[in-house]
Amino acid sequence: MVGILSDVGKVRKLNEDYVSFYKGMNFTIYVIADGMGGHNAGEVASKIAVETTISHIKSMDRLDSMEDALLKAISAANKKIFELSNENKKLNGMGTTITVCMVRGKNMIIGNVGDSGCYILKKDGITKVTKDHSLVQELIDEGSITEEEAAVHPNKNIITRALGTNVSVDVDIFKVDLGNVNKVLMCTDGLSNEVSLNEMYDIIMRNNNEEACRQLVELSKLKGGRDNISVIVFEGECEDDRDYAGK
Repeated sequence: MVGILSDVGKVRKLNEDYVSFYKGMNFTIYVIADGMGGHNAGEVASKIAVETTISHIKSMDRLDSMEDALLKAISAANKKIFELSNENKKLNGMGTTITVCMVRGKNMIIGNVGDSGCYILKKDGITKVTKDHSLVQELIDEGSITEEEAAVHPNKNIITRALGTNVSVDVDIFKVDLGNVNKVLMCTDGLSNEVSLNEMYDIIMRNNNEEACRQLVELSKLKGGRDNISVIVFEGECEDDRDYAGK
């Protein structure tokens, strides 16, 4: 069973994150988005991103290529946000991150724009699959700062790519074989900025998916809860993924 939870955190007054999932006949799609923009614009952008992506895929007659379906759906969401942003002055400049996981059998394809992340958990640890489109990630890539410095960088919330800010968008695509994956975690930076990878791993592997989401959100809030916190946890394809606790 999928675990899914979104929380405003302890500082923000508005939750601009949006999360959802859809289970089709032979595939499942999970989507998470972290909106940005003045007033309520970020909240609008993230909701449109998630709902448009899911509805676009649901409306497709055939689903021959998951990658093609994902790219078309995210492009449709980008177009809708961009056009609404230009039509409505109150929504001008809005945008959002988006991370989408589409699963069919043991095959998972991930589409990513921005700095919401997707992680896979195996017996030997947790690995981040996506790569952030952010200022600090660029500084890491060019060797200007270390991972440790990035974690406390004053500009770590600045993203370099978002959905809805331009007429078109580049989407990073990742493919994962779920054959030896125990769990999959998707989250906004409200979680990843506060909770360590080791903490994420221990909580997820020791609890069912719903309880894991609850504990992750609570831990993030205990550590400050400075941003909205959204989490999705779902099963990989490992058949023996429930024998970790206590061993």
